[in-house]
Amino acid sequence: MDFLSVFGIIIALGAILGGNFLEGGHISSLIQITAFVIVGGGTVGAVMLQTELSVFARALKMFLWVIFPPKLGSESAVENIVEWSNIARKEGLLGLEAIAETASDPFASKGLRLLVDGSEPEVIRNILEVEVDVKEHHDTEAAKVYEGLGGYSPTIGIIGAVMGLIHVMNNLADPGKLGPGIAVAFVATIYGVGLANLFFLPIASKLKALVYHQTQYREMIIEGIIAIAEGENPRNIETKLQGYLQ
Repeated sequence: MDFLSVFGIIIALGAILGGNFLEGGHISSLIQITAFVIVGGGTVGAVMLQTELSVFARALKMFLWVIFPPKLGSESAVENIVEWSNIARKEGLLGLEAIAETASDPFASKGLRLLVDGSEPEVIRNILEVEVDVKEHHDTEAAKVYEGLGGYSPTIGIIGAVMGLIHVMNNLADPGKLGPGIAVAFVATIYGVGLANLFFLPIASKLKALVYHQTQYREMIIEGIIAIAEGENPRNIETKLQGYLQ
């Protein structure tokens, strides 16, 4: 679990609600179902309009990464690669055949199978880099869904504010309806700006960072497998891959 993300959410909400309380406000004054429907529904609808179904579904799945980021195990991967290089030097590349079938990482397993099949280093690199590029592109597009949410929600909040003011103007003769209309106007703006800057944009940045780390991890796997294919010394391989752990 990413406790920093959890604490960030708690601190952000605590600061907003705490500041409101210190100014003599009440939480109930910030709860407006109408404003939430306008901002939430309008924002999600706009993003769905610009996004493909597969990308939107991927974005929903990746949301859990904010709290439960995927574990890469880069240090253990370096140890495994060094071990594979030692096996290759002693038993030849065919000695890695059993490992290729049982490796827990599908990406590393694919690279090892290419290695065992006797593919040239450049061929191995090209095949694996295509998979890395496609995976990075798909995940980055999914992360951009939250950027879209963050971009639209403040504007939808302004729309909600204008709608609230229109409601107020249409009921100037009825003082009892003025308060709710003004509340919707201001709370809709808070929802739009708050959701964008406290949740959507930070989530997008977090997911992009995680996608970058995954790409770096896979590039490290590629470099390790290519080094084995070229017959590099295991110590040199370890030294090279340690650079990815900085």
